[in-house]
Amino acid sequence: MPFTADAPSSAARMVGRDDELARLQAAFARASAGEPSAVVVAGEAGIGKSRLLREFAASVAGQADIATSRCLDLGGTPVAYGAILGLLRDLVAQRGADRVMQAAGPGRAALQLLMPELGDSPEATRPDTSPERLREAFVTAVESLADTRPLVLMIEDLHWADGGTLTLLSFLLRVVTRGRLLVVLAWRSDESGRNDPVRLVLGEAERAHLIERITLERLDAASVHALVSALATIDDEDILHGLAQRAEGIPFFVEELSRCATATLPDTLRDLLLARYEQLSEDAAAVVRVAAASDSPLEHETLTALSGLDGPRLNDGIREAMRTGILVVDEDRYTFRHALLREAVHDELLPGERAALHRAFAEHLQGLADADPRRDLHAALAHHWQLAHDRRRALVAATAAMWSAKARYAFSTAARFGRLVLELWDQVDDAEDAAGIDRITLMLRIGSILRNAGDSERALTVVDGALTEAGTTEIDPALQVRLLRDKAMYLVNLGRPGAAELLAEALDIMDGRVHDDKLSAIVLCQYAGRQMVAGHIADAIDAASRAWDCAVRAGVEEQMSVARNLRGTSRAHRGDLDGAFADYAAAREHARTPAALLRYQVNYSDMLAMLGRYREAVTVAEEGSAQARGMGIERTSGSLMIQNTVEALLELGEIDRVDALLARDLELRTFPVFRMYTTTSRVRALAWHGGHARAAALLREQRAALDAAAMSERQVWYYALQARLAIAQAADDPRAALEVVHEMLDDTAPQTAHRVRILLEAGAIIAALRARSDEVPDTVERVRAAWSDIPEMLRPAAWTQILDALLAPTADTLEAAVACADGDDVPATFRVVVRLEQARALVAAGRRTDAAAAVAAASQHADDLQHEPLRREVAAFAAASGLAPAATDADASTALGELTPRERQVLDLIAEGLSNGQIAKRLFISVKTASVHVSAILRKLGVTSRTEAAVLAAPWSRAPRDGSPTPPGSPPAAGPPRAPAEDGSRVRPSHATAGGSS
Repeated sequence: MPFTADAPSSAARMVGRDDELARLQAAFARASAGEPSAVVVAGEAGIGKSRLLREFAASVAGQADIATSRCLDLGGTPVAYGAILGLLRDLVAQRGADRVMQAAGPGRAALQLLMPELGDSPEATRPDTSPERLREAFVTAVESLADTRPLVLMIEDLHWADGGTLTLLSFLLRVVTRGRLLVVLAWRSDESGRNDPVRLVLGEAERAHLIERITLERLDAASVHALVSALATIDDEDILHGLAQRAEGIPFFVEELSRCATATLPDTLRDLLLARYEQLSEDAAAVVRVAAASDSPLEHETLTALSGLDGPRLNDGIREAMRTGILVVDEDRYTFRHALLREAVHDELLPGERAALHRAFAEHLQGLADADPRRDLHAALAHHWQLAHDRRRALVAATAAMWSAKARYAFSTAARFGRLVLELWDQVDDAEDAAGIDRITLMLRIGSILRNAGDSERALTVVDGALTEAGTTEIDPALQVRLLRDKAMYLVNLGRPGAAELLAEALDIMDGRVHDDKLSAIVLCQYAGRQMVAGHIADAIDAASRAWDCAVRAGVEEQMSVARNLRGTSRAHRGDLDGAFADYAAAREHARTPAALLRYQVNYSDMLAMLGRYREAVTVAEEGSAQARGMGIERTSGSLMIQNTVEALLELGEIDRVDALLARDLELRTFPVFRMYTTTSRVRALAWHGGHARAAALLREQRAALDAAAMSERQVWYYALQARLAIAQAADDPRAALEVVHEMLDDTAPQTAHRVRILLEAGAIIAALRARSDEVPDTVERVRAAWSDIPEMLRPAAWTQILDALLAPTADTLEAAVACADGDDVPATFRVVVRLEQARALVAAGRRTDAAAAVAAASQHADDLQHEPLRREVAAFAAASGLAPAATDADASTALGELTPRERQVLDLIAEGLSNGQIAKRLFISVKTASVHVSAILRKLGVTSRTEAAVLAAPWSRAPRDGSPTPPGSPPAAGPPRAPAEDGSRVRPSHATAGGSS
């Protein structure tokens, strides 16, 4: 059993941190009320972060379960998921393994990769897991455990966090939506550069309002004096003043200096930290030196084995080190009271002394690993062997640590060990034998690891290096093919051109030289995909057919499924819908694995949306989301299904659902090309709400990346055009929108079926221009010709009728178009567009009564869709044509008096710029009920848009809650109302009001 003793005396109470402690307790109160919260306590070394966390934990200990962990300092290669593993062990200790596994949901097996003791070995569970499942399982477990009782997760020393821990924490902060959870992180902020991964992760989280930062500043003079008084009795004012000056407000230095205040103060910080170490007896110093070489708290048995001291001498040495405040007990293990002390002692060791000590550690750890192979000690072994200057053993251990981290999906950590292996390679004579892999294959694997870590840029650099080395030696053609294949993949992930050419080169190398049908199927599928997205449809169909043949010969059903769904989409672009749906039926049949099925659902729902079969697309995408949920990857890979759902829902006009889905982070996947699609969806949603300025700014931010991706992906190009059209229309600039249409008509690159939707939109743009007496006959003819050139199966009959009516409006064609516009397979905005155009035609024909009915119907549909640009357009026409008489102040006063108290509440929130979904959340009602209230308000006020309602009701919008309007000219009761911002931005409720009653 370890020796235990009281820690040295410290301050009776924490000094100078009352405000910071109160902020932590306030965050805990929010979390306890059901609002998941996160806080990072930041500050320089010795500033008191750990003390603050201990005080906070003690203050809420009886009200919550508290799981604590820390990141470990292993130089440049930290333990994979080190801090997460510590949290899991704490949770298991408090709640039990069965409860934690049950809480983890469908991805629970993935947790065994981190904690084998939870079940079978990692090797047995890996086929059923994935990086997404690991993240999803941990977050799901935390959410579920926080449902039953408040849960606090605390991680110290975040500055030493490995990539896996950072990725998982970032995911946790972004997606956790329920549970009484508080995450508290402690970060040494003075030791990280601008590009430090921890700083970047925390910066992104702060910008997204996902985490609150509490920065610990240095203590003021009064607090320093109070702390000194609590630690020692010093009557000499000169000594007290000198101590305060030397400590510079850092609590740890105050404590250190107070211990030698009656002696001569050390000249330097290093001297200060080593002052008590240098006064230790030889036995106590030996104990401290052993502890300094360890990356984590030491067990008694380890100290016994490495110190060379017998029982009584060891205990006496430990007792002395603790009595002087250098070591403390941490859960039956020994550790330094502060990391700065450990660093100082370790740096004080002589080079030979340091190398010998690390060699002893490595030999001891190797013995433990040999005795229990389940213990993953490779990372620590690599660290200690490297510092012991045994480069071969360091290479062996680093290679094993790389594979171990990869097996646990800690790709960032695996990549760092991979780089260490490459650094050591030239220093070891038989590096290939030691590592068990040749250098070029190693680089291939490291590139793949980096790509999976989300760093496709570095992956590209590594594979380029491998290809350069391959060019100077004879290598297996299959290995060269894999290098070219991987480089193509990284270019695609980065949204850059050149992938198709690399894959073509790989296929040329394979021809007659590589007889591997599985590899051929994989490369051909990738090549078919690149040709398809580039618009080279014939080449895509040919490659997909060849891929199918290779996959059949190899018996690889996953590639059989991929080949058929790629060929299916390619055939759809040509208008061969019978062939397309037959291919997708086969793709579904061969999607035997969950991953293959998910890929089928992603591509199939995308194709259905491209064909205008929006309701079917939503159904398939939602099935895919359910599939992802069952796999435990709903919030990671499943976010692709959310993006597809968003695109179809936008066309269906279900903007509340779109807003709800876009409120979730669809950019968790790190590949830039994926952000191109989510960006265009966000732009269109912002424009829908009238926020053309914000939409334009967002598009400008991503324009360079969009343009680069569009060079090789035609779908990105078309999506970018749709986003620009939405911005121009929201800005009431049909001429700018027409220029976008001309850009598409003038384009000579290969065409895909995505142009159909833009040609239909061209009809609405031409109608808007005609309403301004801006006739564009040449464009009309060009649009007609382009429409006629599209394969007939890609021109839905309803779309054709609508486009014909908008290009050449007559009473009969517009009446038929109105009937067509109400179907699910027609973009919902055309319910408004064709009715507005019908009203214009009726006014021109002198049929004002019919025109008024058409305007009213257009206005109602625009309101139902909550489409601000269309609301404005309908309202402007109604006012200009005299079909909607302007309301007087008296009319408005009367109408406002007819509103119910609940409707007055809703009107106030409309004036704040809230959407129906946000109103529903604020008032604890359903979105449907909110929509009913909004429609009733617009009807009673006699207006056609939410903006008009806000403006019309401005003088009364802060009237008393009894429903009686404030007389015109009276000042508002609580300040002027906030009408919706010009850019459509919404007001984010503060913690004090979010979820509260209005």
